[in-house]
Amino acid sequence: MTATSGGGRAPVRRFGKLIRLRPEHREEYLRLHAEAWPEVLATITACHLRNYSIFLEGETLFSYFEYTGEDYEADMAKMAADPVTQRWWRLTDPCQEQTEGAVPGEWWTPMREVFHHD
Repeated sequence: MTATSGGGRAPVRRFGKLIRLRPEHREEYLRLHAEAWPEVLATITACHLRNYSIFLEGETLFSYFEYTGEDYEADMAKMAADPVTQRWWRLTDPCQEQTEGAVPGEWWTPMREVFHHD
């Protein structure tokens, strides 16, 4: 994760995270994300996340997003408190398994940004 100037606004913070996709849930996970719920997408936007992407390689999921708000922890708490997002996670979380590098309090394993160029 890194910060860059946003022209007088809060700095843009970039995040990369990893998690393992359980092979037996692959098709379900892909179907859910092909039909992502509009309410979940609206919450992502309301919590100041943009350019949110999830990539798949083998059994590894890689997520990337940019955070444009001013209080990441508060926005993530807001997302976690959203009832529709909670229902979404009850469907998607069983499809996933934490990686060996997981840290306490984080479902997805955070990655360290080592290079960025605008």
